[in-house]
Amino acid sequence: MKSFNTTGPCRPGKHFMLPPIPRIPEAKELVDEGKYFVVRGPRQSGKTTSLQALAAELSVEGEHAVVYVSCESASTKAAEDASAEVRILSEIAATARLSGLPDNCLPPEPWPEAPGGTRLLRGLSTWAAECPRPIVLLFDEIDALQGDELISVLRQLRQGHNTWSLPFPHCVALCGMRDVRDYKAASGGDPSRLVGPSPFNILAKSMRLADFTFEQVAELYGQHTDATGQEFTPHAIQRAFHASQGQPWLVNALAREIIREMRVPAAQPITDEHMNVAVERLIVTRATHLDSLAAKLREERIQRVIEPLITGGVLASDVYDDDLAYARDLGLITQSNPIQVANPIYQEVVLRVLAQRAEAAIRIDRAAFLTPDGRLDMRAVLAGFVEFWRRNGEILESGETYHEAACHLIFMAWLHRVVNGGGVIDREYALGRSRMDVCVQWPYVDVDGKRAWQWEAVELKVHHPRQPDPVADGLTQLDGYLDHLDLKQGTLVVFDRRPTAPPLLQRTAIEQVISPAGHAVTLVRA
Repeated sequence: MKSFNTTGPCRPGKHFMLPPIPRIPEAKELVDEGKYFVVRGPRQSGKTTSLQALAAELSVEGEHAVVYVSCESASTKAAEDASAEVRILSEIAATARLSGLPDNCLPPEPWPEAPGGTRLLRGLSTWAAECPRPIVLLFDEIDALQGDELISVLRQLRQGHNTWSLPFPHCVALCGMRDVRDYKAASGGDPSRLVGPSPFNILAKSMRLADFTFEQVAELYGQHTDATGQEFTPHAIQRAFHASQGQPWLVNALAREIIREMRVPAAQPITDEHMNVAVERLIVTRATHLDSLAAKLREERIQRVIEPLITGGVLASDVYDDDLAYARDLGLITQSNPIQVANPIYQEVVLRVLAQRAEAAIRIDRAAFLTPDGRLDMRAVLAGFVEFWRRNGEILESGETYHEAACHLIFMAWLHRVVNGGGVIDREYALGRSRMDVCVQWPYVDVDGKRAWQWEAVELKVHHPRQPDPVADGLTQLDGYLDHLDLKQGTLVVFDRRPTAPPLLQRTAIEQVISPAGHAVTLVRA
């Protein structure tokens, strides 16, 4: 019985999966041409699956001596403290013997002796001279190697490629999270400046695995329907794609959560309601994939990207390219403009992780924020926040690592404690917008006894030092957001971060105003 895979590479016959080789469409042509190339992408995006499928297809064709090698196993030094080049040669030999290659295509045993820093070059050259087929080496997890060892390996591959009189592998593919031309960061060097000559400037192509399209998500989920008869409704597929933006691990994890963990009976269709629950469960449990991303948030170069995203600010020009490239390589932000966190699930994880200290300080009874008919009482929610902010704002704000985004994080912590488990919070934040938009969706039962949704729009802005009061701009921006959501009223929260601002107790207040477009707005000054 096939299943949705969230651990390791996908296996045909065992997992629901999309054809892997079309995800690296130029690879076969590059192999035929004898080019050296890179396959890259974030963790758990399908790199290993695609590379292993390429190796299997090339092996069946029988025109090349193909060896797939994981550098991860070569990244840990053995007891005898062997160098990386020796460990890689050992891994190549072991994998080649298991690959089904004919004896005359196997690497030499033992590998020839050579001085340190040249063993890989000498070994691969000797093999290429003796092998009757062109050699294709597919190095997975290349960035598992670190520091000078990685640079040495790359330089030896480059030297072999560039020395025309030296027999050498016909084609080499390097697979990892980063483009290895950015070797200083990939090798553990100074990540703040990716400059200087690259030890691997011989690439014909650097291919990044794309996320799934909506059509591909539907195709993948359709495989489950074909196998079991259980349908994913169109709204469920749309919700999965919106929440994941096609990130492959998330797409699989959502389906697996519903089928294996929530145990939705096979006789029932999988709906968008099921998908909403699965999204929340993934966020709350923070599986290994999400936890590994969350751990990166404390890195200074990630903070330099994420903090202005939350506040709507602008990246500092001197770190823009380097930090942005690193965050993109991790899959944490979008690959193109406008720069945003990559998908709504990551957005939620980012904010919950960063706001967890503030959230731990909040003690509330959610029933106090509900009306008799089960709706969310936004006036009570805002009044409760104002009281909490007056008592705790300065203390919590001073302790936040993301100091510039502290007030946003504290408000989101409050809102999450109120809404958690009952409704949905959609947050929109991106560089250069000078605000964060928040939409709270709360379910209730209407007068006809039917399930309905209450929508509440909130906009967060900051009054920065030496800047004019942002209320006027905020009201205009909120008008656009309310029109987009087709709402008649909303909330504008303005945090005063000026050193000259009145004391917290004096300046924090709630008032009712009318926006330029005539919307009723609750204005919170904090």
